[in-house]
Amino acid sequence: MQNNEEPKQTISEFYAGKNVFLTGGTGFIGKVVIEKLLRSCPDVQGIYCLIRPKRGKTIEERMKTMLQDKVYDRVRRLNADFAKKVHLIAGDVIEENLGISQDDYEFLENNIHIVFHSAATVRFEEPLKLAIRMNVIATKKMIQLCKRMKHLISLVHVSTAYANCDREFIEEVIYPSLHKPENIIDMVQWMDEDTLNSIMPKLIGPKPNTYTYTKQLAEYMLVQEASNLPLAILRPSIVTASWKEPFPGWIDNLNGPSGLYIAYGKGLMRTMIMETDLVADMIPVDISVNMLLAVGWYTAVHNPEKTMLYHCTSGTLNPCTWGASCSHVKEVFKKVPLEGGFRRPRCFLTNKPTLYDYWIFVSHHIPAYLVDGACRLIGKKPRMVSLYARLHKAMSTLTYFTTRSWEWSHNGLDALKAVMTAEDSQNFYLDPRSIHWPSYFEDFCLGTKKFILKEEISNVDTARAHIRKLRNIRYCFNTLALVLLWRLLIANSNLARSSWFFVLNLALKFLRFFRLSSTMT
Repeated sequence: MQNNEEPKQTISEFYAGKNVFLTGGTGFIGKVVIEKLLRSCPDVQGIYCLIRPKRGKTIEERMKTMLQDKVYDRVRRLNADFAKKVHLIAGDVIEENLGISQDDYEFLENNIHIVFHSAATVRFEEPLKLAIRMNVIATKKMIQLCKRMKHLISLVHVSTAYANCDREFIEEVIYPSLHKPENIIDMVQWMDEDTLNSIMPKLIGPKPNTYTYTKQLAEYMLVQEASNLPLAILRPSIVTASWKEPFPGWIDNLNGPSGLYIAYGKGLMRTMIMETDLVADMIPVDISVNMLLAVGWYTAVHNPEKTMLYHCTSGTLNPCTWGASCSHVKEVFKKVPLEGGFRRPRCFLTNKPTLYDYWIFVSHHIPAYLVDGACRLIGKKPRMVSLYARLHKAMSTLTYFTTRSWEWSHNGLDALKAVMTAEDSQNFYLDPRSIHWPSYFEDFCLGTKKFILKEEISNVDTARAHIRKLRNIRYCFNTLALVLLWRLLIANSNLARSSWFFVLNLALKFLRFFRLSSTMT
């Protein structure tokens, strides 16, 4: 099945002189792929990124903005002209022929050696029609392009470890899809979106969302239609902030845990449905990218007899529970709080839906409506209710994953490690066993503060002062609420009134005794 001889080339040497075609290059994983290739494989011939205009920006403007990101600071110090190796291919994965012009299409056919297909919608609740177009039909178009590439030696498709999340133990094999991909593709061509959405629950069956459903469809289609290509499939779990490279804690999005960590640190998220003793399978983005590049190398150099699948997960090898991860996050934000918090960070974790609904009402809805009401009174735009609506939607999409646990095989990881040189094992580290989770979550939380919120760590004293202010406000509010409640009880209850006067009499007697004792002394 595979050649176990010592490889003739290191991974860096393999990519020298090669042209790489990358989809999803402006995404979280794509940015790190570009950075890692330019820094660790400096002799790569060129990186060609499929990119489309977005939000009024041309592809040139989008690429220029992206290459100014801090993620490229390290490679920028090594080579100020690093951007010269990054080339634009105008296109869009949902368009015919990927939206690529005839000239560019021919260029790709004649010059590309390695393809990394990571473009996809990662929104869990994407409407089914768009999810199929982006995750399934776009993959079919990529297969058609790759079949015309004259020098293709490696095609790596980025899937997800949760493509088969309706199983508890997941192996590195292609499981049969619920439906034939070609039938689903035909259906979305003629069926209107409303009708498609109405039958979606029956279509996706045990799958929790359109993302996992379409990712599994794409995998099945790949082995059906691209088995004659040098194909491999990578399945990362929840991709999170970098562990080591390009520097610890780098992250650029609010997807998944990062958004919830910020919501907690800002005092917005006060409760969450979670099984705290289950494993939180997170994988740092740099491990995912290192494994992606190693898989590209292995597929070309060792030429496996069949399509290889690789799980890029941590839970089976180095488990960290949801409860432990939340405890680590709590400790980090206790030491280094976020600036301008809404309330002091606090969160009640439960696996009981009734308790969760109670805390949502008490600690989310009531404060949100009170604040928005106050904003309306002073002429400001209310925003807390809508903010909480978005937060609740993000929380609900993760509930499926915070209340279940999976085990994955890791034969692909073992196969890669067995043939990698000592140099490659160090430069393209891909084993999560060495991650020290408390340190990782500290870097992760500080990364959200620095790279997403653009807050300076040096301003920590100001943030702490704000937290103390919020604490004092809470104490005053609670005291005032208690006094008002007690006064209301006194006004309407003889028992409460009698108890109040009894306590006052005891206090007065104590004061008289204290004064008498002081005089005698």
